[in-house]
Amino acid sequence: MAEKKSHMYYIGKKEDLIQAKRTSVTLGGRDVLIIYHQRTLYAMDLQCYHAGSNLLNGDIEEINKKLCIICPKHKYKITLAEGEGLYRAKNPAEKVPTPRWYSKGIKQRVHKVTEVDEDIFVTLSDCPGWIESDYYQTEKGRAELRNAKESDGEVADADENV
Repeated sequence: MAEKKSHMYYIGKKEDLIQAKRTSVTLGGRDVLIIYHQRTLYAMDLQCYHAGSNLLNGDIEEINKKLCIICPKHKYKITLAEGEGLYRAKNPAEKVPTPRWYSKGIKQRVHKVTEVDEDIFVTLSDCPGWIESDYYQTEKGRAELRNAKESDGEVADADENV
């Protein structure tokens, strides 16, 4: 079986990425979000695993001692470092049900960021198996996103004519 070699993609100068705070790039056909937050660079799939919403403008909050990006559309919480989906719920089996944060497991593919002499590179994740955000990197997922954008555009156009 052939061994798959990982490829480091040049993203830009560290200072430029710090200034931008967030940027999206396409690497090897994959849409990736680069985030600079609290002196750390993160990379993950651009579209939220839940419904494909763009995460570029999602708020970042600390939840359960983990930094998370909040999907702007449906408020899904995704850890920046691991791509873990978090949710808050009560366990009805407890005597006094108390809201707690629980993990859904890894839902968003995250990628490795490397710094070499002030240059920033991203290596796409080669984690085997399906991660839910992978769907929006497929032709079927991309077509679904295009159709949703076109539908939203038609609604906006119709509103302007009123």
